[in-house]
Amino acid sequence: MRIVVIGASQGTGALAVRTALERGHSVTAFARSPEKLVLEHPKLTRLKGDFHQRSSVDEAVRGQDAVIVTASSTSLKGFKENPNYFSQGTAYVIEAMKAQGIRRLSVLSALGTGESRRLANFIVDKLVISFLLKAPFEDHERQERLVRDSGLDWVIARPGRLTNGPARKRYVKKTAIEKVPSSISRADVADFLVEAVEADTWVRQAVQLGG
Repeated sequence: MRIVVIGASQGTGALAVRTALERGHSVTAFARSPEKLVLEHPKLTRLKGDFHQRSSVDEAVRGQDAVIVTASSTSLKGFKENPNYFSQGTAYVIEAMKAQGIRRLSVLSALGTGESRRLANFIVDKLVISFLLKAPFEDHERQERLVRDSGLDWVIARPGRLTNGPARKRYVKKTAIEKVPSSISRADVADFLVEAVEADTWVRQAVQLGG
């Protein structure tokens, strides 16, 4: 499979690139600074571009079989400059996929978005979702609505607090709005994002993740 990872230079995106390559896929790592990706592989292509430019996203998506969206701002400043950081770029991805007949999409969101908000405890809800990270969570809401309405074969990943631990591949995946462990490693989230475009198990579902 040919997979493009949007937001691939670091964090969960970089781990998704590595995971997809390990599973035998051909991967395009799309980012503003793809040279930051510390990885060499014969099936890896680096592509420099901007998640918020339609033409750039069109180029990234062209010729792919599946798209994984992990792009995020490295600081809250990014959301002050563009409150639609997630949703604007994801809208371009969806447009490009539809135009080019590409169906498979997995998108990194967050636990506490949408109906999963009721899983958050009082402190997380009032301090994190409603205050400290209000702008990112509001935009994840917009992003998820776009994905759900896209008509594509989408999967939304909603992990809890991200850690830097290794992939244990024993994490919890729930489509029901039920409690999952409060944290999960980025490596395990990357594992799920790749699985989501490989298999039909999770198509058109939002999946709560914890490990």
